[in-house]
Amino acid sequence: MEDVAAALRHDRGRLGRSSTAEKVADILRDRIADGSFVPGERLSEESIGAVLEVSRNTLREAFRLLGHERLLEHRLNRGVFVRVLSAEDVADIYRVRRVIEGAAVRHSANVTPAALSMIKEAVAEGARAAEQERWQDVGTANIRFHQNLAALNGSPRLNETMRQLLAELRLVFHVMKNPRSFHEPFVARNLELVELMESGRTAEAERALESYLNHAEELLVQAYIPEP
Repeated sequence: MEDVAAALRHDRGRLGRSSTAEKVADILRDRIADGSFVPGERLSEESIGAVLEVSRNTLREAFRLLGHERLLEHRLNRGVFVRVLSAEDVADIYRVRRVIEGAAVRHSANVTPAALSMIKEAVAEGARAAEQERWQDVGTANIRFHQNLAALNGSPRLNETMRQLLAELRLVFHVMKNPRSFHEPFVARNLELVELMESGRTAEAERALESYLNHAEELLVQAYIPEP
C-alpha cells in the first residue's frame, strides 16, 4: 500500500480546491488502469480518504461511480473491492474494442502528426519497458497505445468509453501467470500497426488489428480455463 499511497499523494494535486467525486473517481480509475490496485483487493476508505484528503462521502460517491463502470463492487458488510472479471467479461470487452478501434483505424488515413506522435511514443515506451523486462509497464504502455488509437475517432464520448474499457482490461491482465509471454508479442504488433497506418495502408491495418484483437482475446480467455 505504501507505493500506492505515494502515487495517490502525487495525484492529490489534481483535486484542487473544487474536489469532486468525479475527480476522485478519475484518479482511482487511473490507478486501476496502471495496475496499482489488483482484482479482489479491498479498498480502504480510511487510507485512501486520508491520502487524498477527501471526505468519506466524496470517496463513497467515487466508489459508487466506479461501481457503475464495473471496476469496483460493494460486498455487504465487507466493504468495497476491485472487481474480479470473468471470461465472459473479456469477450464483451473485446466485442466493444473491435467496434471502437476498428473505426479508429479507418479514420487513420487523416491522422494528424500530433496524434500519430502520441501513438508512436506509446509504442516506443512499451519497447523500452520490454527491453528492461518491466512487464507491468509494458502493459501500461500498451493501454496508452490503444487509448491514443481510439482517440483518432475524434469523439470525447468514445474516448471516455475506451478509458473505462481499458481500466477493466487492466484487471484482466492479472490472470496471466506469465506477463512476458502475453505482452511481449504485442510490442512488435503495435509497431506494425502504426507503420501500416502511417503509410496509408488502411485496409491492411484493419486486418492486422482484427488479427491482433482475436489473438489477445484468445490468450486471455484461455487463461481462465483451469489446468487439468
